[in-house]
Amino acid sequence: QVRLVESGGGLVQAGGSLRLSCAASGRTASNNGMGWFRQAPGKEREFVATISWNGGRTHYAESVRGRFTISRDYGSSTMTLQMNNLKPEDTALYYCGVVRGAFSATERSAYQYWGQGTQVTVSP
Repeated sequence: QVRLVESGGGLVQAGGSLRLSCAASGRTASNNGMGWFRQAPGKEREFVATISWNGGRTHYAESVRGRFTISRDYGSSTMTLQMNNLKPEDTALYYCGVVRGAFSATERSAYQYWGQGTQVTVSP
């Protein structure tokens, strides 16, 4: 069992930045891909970014590419999401997840464990 805890969310004005962190405990997630999803009120949970087990492969949703950066240290179960130039449409509950395998994954069904989420609110 892997327990995930997200942190770093908050309220920021449009154009500002936030840095989210996801720490895994329990069974190690260092050999698994990890990723971030988000869910706005009344909407489905959507893919944001994902990273492979060694940090060598990353993928981003088109809506965040060029503004968000996902990272993790090699052999680490801790992952971060640097979010720059935030927009009001980025407002959502952000979840981190652990993939069943070693690779990055953009599909929600590929994830085995989820955190409880951290709220990001971007004001106009």
